[in-house]
Amino acid sequence: MEDALSLRLQAIVQESPLLSPILRNWEKIALPDCWLVAGAVAQTVWNHSFGLPLTHGINDVDIVYFDAGDLSEGAEAEHALRIRSSFSDLPVWIDVKNEARVHLWYEEKFKYPIAPYTSAADAITTFPTTATAVGVQPGTNGLELCAPYGISDLLKLVVRPIKKQITRDIYKNKIDRWVVSWPGLKIIGWDE
Repeated sequence: MEDALSLRLQAIVQESPLLSPILRNWEKIALPDCWLVAGAVAQTVWNHSFGLPLTHGINDVDIVYFDAGDLSEGAEAEHALRIRSSFSDLPVWIDVKNEARVHLWYEEKFKYPIAPYTSAADAITTFPTTATAVGVQPGTNGLELCAPYGISDLLKLVVRPIKKQITRDIYKNKIDRWVVSWPGLKIIGWDE
């Protein structure tokens, strides 16, 4: 994270009482191709921008990893339990997903199949919005960023759909929930 926008995002994330402890203790995660992603990152930025407590509206923290060598549900569950135990003092649910196995359950949950992902970064390109298609992880010089659509929308409080994988209904359900907690978001309609 080197440019001004990235430094701004890094400063906001490091203030978070939910995200900062996880990132400071990243060695406890110990998973391949692993990123702290999505809603908790975006919602922390929104809270900061709207002058709300940094934990406002955040119900969970998403951690994704990519391990094509073990697609078992059991391994994913064991990693999730281990990580939740390591961060049991945080007042949120920590959701841990192996993006290498998402294609195995996606159709049953969302009623249409998807192709297997090739990496965690590949999975992030399919997240529902440009503002939430963001991942961070500790690097040698601060935080490393995975943001295939950039972070301009995130920092400008713009919610824009990524139609790569989601449906209109999935997008509508997300924005309907989000505008309750963050009514100042600039919502880009599905057809815009």
